[in-house]
Amino acid sequence: MVRSRMSLAAGALLLAASLGLTACGDSGSGDEGADAKTLRLWHYEGPTSAMGVAWAKAIELFKASHPGVEVKVEEKSFDQIQKNAGMILNSDSAPDILEYNKGNATAGLLSKQGLLTDLTAESGRRGWDKALSPSLQTTTRYDDDGIMGSGKTFGVPNYGEYVMVYYNKDLFAKHKVAVPTTLAEFEAVLDTFVRAGVTPLSVGGADYPAQQIFYELVLAKADRAFVDDFQLYKNKVDFHGPAFTFGAQTFADWVRKGYLAKNSAGIKADDMGVAFTQGKFPIVISGSWWYGRFSSEIKNFAWGTFLFPGNTLHPGSSGNLWVVPTRSKAKSLAYDFIDITMRPEVQSLLGNTGGVPVSADAGQITDAKNKELIENFAKISSSDGLAFYPDWPAPGYYDVMVGGVQGLINGARTPAQMLDEVAKPYQDNLADLGK
Repeated sequence: MVRSRMSLAAGALLLAASLGLTACGDSGSGDEGADAKTLRLWHYEGPTSAMGVAWAKAIELFKASHPGVEVKVEEKSFDQIQKNAGMILNSDSAPDILEYNKGNATAGLLSKQGLLTDLTAESGRRGWDKALSPSLQTTTRYDDDGIMGSGKTFGVPNYGEYVMVYYNKDLFAKHKVAVPTTLAEFEAVLDTFVRAGVTPLSVGGADYPAQQIFYELVLAKADRAFVDDFQLYKNKVDFHGPAFTFGAQTFADWVRKGYLAKNSAGIKADDMGVAFTQGKFPIVISGSWWYGRFSSEIKNFAWGTFLFPGNTLHPGSSGNLWVVPTRSKAKSLAYDFIDITMRPEVQSLLGNTGGVPVSADAGQITDAKNKELIENFAKISSSDGLAFYPDWPAPGYYDVMVGGVQGLINGARTPAQMLDEVAKPYQDNLADLGK
């Protein structure tokens, strides 16, 4: 899962200019960098998001337990880290710990390149492995080819995430529509808004949101075997089979029917979310990472959520990972910080500010809506319903998926052409892996 935050383009240029020597694998050491006096930490969470709030608390607790250690926190944009991570982590500018996206194309690729510290032993010593369910651990472990699900532990999440439907209750009431329970009912709701001259979906086609809608439609015709084949390479994937064909054709139909605006191809995720908070659209389909922000920013209407109607599989996984670069100069401090993010007080804060903690005490979650958010994630996770994200399977696949779905939005690609476009780099990656 991916999402943009504050852009620091100038910083990216400076980082790109300061390359170092090639990194090599590292198994980690419990006391490496224990005498360091600075911890450099990067993340891309907004200050009002649940993760941003919880991590600010974790930093406060870290400082209290590590007197004399300076914590240098740098907020980066997701795009900056996504596009430059390999170069940055292979340089003297590498931070000591950072938030990084999970999956084969991101954390898996960096682990294969030897740029991330092996956390397996540390995870066992500190009990992180026991705090994470088996399904959540899928994204923390990568084999020698950088494929998730087995091998060594290279990252630790302290929250989960999943895609859902956010809706404006006031607009639903005004147009006399109810929360749908099937895809057909959902399309009937969307038709009602269109007939009233209202574009129902706020969509960000220039970033991750549009491709996640496409993937939700694919998953409407998919099963666990499909997900394992697509994400874990267990068997060959037919990009013109029933699931992908339904997803691409239905998405194109949604554009034709006016469910989303054609200018959505150029809309960024943040602008999509802001438009929803302003009440300009009745629906936005996106991830749980928006929940805390919507809770704090929506003031003028009632809102709620529901799972994508009819699906048993949903885009989702563990949250992004805390990873420790091989070139970190304060690994011991980095491990201490990860440990603090797993503490009960930080986990409870995550849950009470709209996040999905991985090991919180449910009795400590006081808000009814937040409990519903966490319970829905538990329902999906316990039923093996987490289907990961469409951009994960291959390096560079994020941009491929963005471009492919943009082609459906602006009419530059037919569904068949779009599927050909996203199939080729996936199949090229399989060939590179000898699969």
